[in-house]
Amino acid sequence: MDYALTDDQRNIREAVLKHCSQFSDEYWLEHDRSGEFPTDFHLSMAEAGWLGIAMPESVGGAGLGISEAAIMVQAVAESGGGMSAASSIHGPVFSLEPIEQFGTEEQQQRMIPPILSGEQKMCFAVTEPNVGLDTTRLKTRAEKVDGGYRVNGEKIWITNAHVANKMMLLARTTPLEECERKTQGLSLFFTDLDRAHIEHRIIPKMGRHAVGSNMLFISDLFIPEEDRIGAEGEGFKIILQGLNPERILLGAEAIGLGRVAIDRAARYARERVVFDRPIGMNQGIQHPLAKCWAQVESANLMVMQAASMFDAGQDCGVQANAGKYLAAEAGFEACHTAMLTLGGMGYAQEYHVERYLREILIPRTAPVSPHMILNFIAEKVLELPKSY
Repeated sequence: MDYALTDDQRNIREAVLKHCSQFSDEYWLEHDRSGEFPTDFHLSMAEAGWLGIAMPESVGGAGLGISEAAIMVQAVAESGGGMSAASSIHGPVFSLEPIEQFGTEEQQQRMIPPILSGEQKMCFAVTEPNVGLDTTRLKTRAEKVDGGYRVNGEKIWITNAHVANKMMLLARTTPLEECERKTQGLSLFFTDLDRAHIEHRIIPKMGRHAVGSNMLFISDLFIPEEDRIGAEGEGFKIILQGLNPERILLGAEAIGLGRVAIDRAARYARERVVFDRPIGMNQGIQHPLAKCWAQVESANLMVMQAASMFDAGQDCGVQANAGKYLAAEAGFEACHTAMLTLGGMGYAQEYHVERYLREILIPRTAPVSPHMILNFIAEKVLELPKSY
């Protein structure tokens, strides 16, 4: 059992870190302040081929796996860009999986390359107000009409919808009460985000301001039938294919944030002199940071195990959820400890760790809460009764 990265994987990590070094901490702080999408960073990553790292070569990708994608987004977060950088590019990595696995050849060639090249941007429109994680109760309705579907409904917490021109949309095509099973009757579409029929509203939030979260109000949106992915009514089953990669990538990004926070805090502790000695000599500083390092690196092993299992075609639901949980918890403690290490300056924006602390709350909370992950593990591993 080998836990080391291969030479190719190390080269990916080093290349991404080098590429991201063009975008300084000040660049990300300024975008956090302004709320402006990091268009030049996104385009540079697309032009360098990183957006297609896990897509087949036949559609312009690199033909690698989720393991390599996790290494890539982890390095992006670790570079100092944090969730602002990672969230601007990680959508294509997991959100295009349904097209790659269930789309026709025509759909793959039409839909995927423009996203990988950066020509188009996409969003993932699934979650809705008052529904939460009970996805089978989505209320957005796609009614069959000549040549396609007419869609009405609302979506919430849709990342990058304000800058996207394409969206992956999950909507109900058969009313829930007419379905034998609640997982039936949902259909998946990849289509134009037509602003003549979709209003977006940015949600003011705590962090990651450079990557906006949106509410969408969809009114009489026409979607042509050729934009439906897979069979009608099978959208829930299809969308599940992207959930484990999403959790793996979020876990990897939390690891990256934890690492950069620990590194910045350790550097400060080596340089900050109080009472004629660097504060890093004090065990009250050393031990918490050392503990955080051990927790972050241990969580990384679970994340990478999940990625390896996914790439091998194995069921990795437990590992992907556990990895995301452990990485987010360890990353949170690392970012919080880093802020405490810097004392009052940890609260100052110019030292960046306060930004890391705000952003680590994203993988800790989304796309599934730690409590729901523990419910899932209790059911699937411990064989306890389902609690939801």
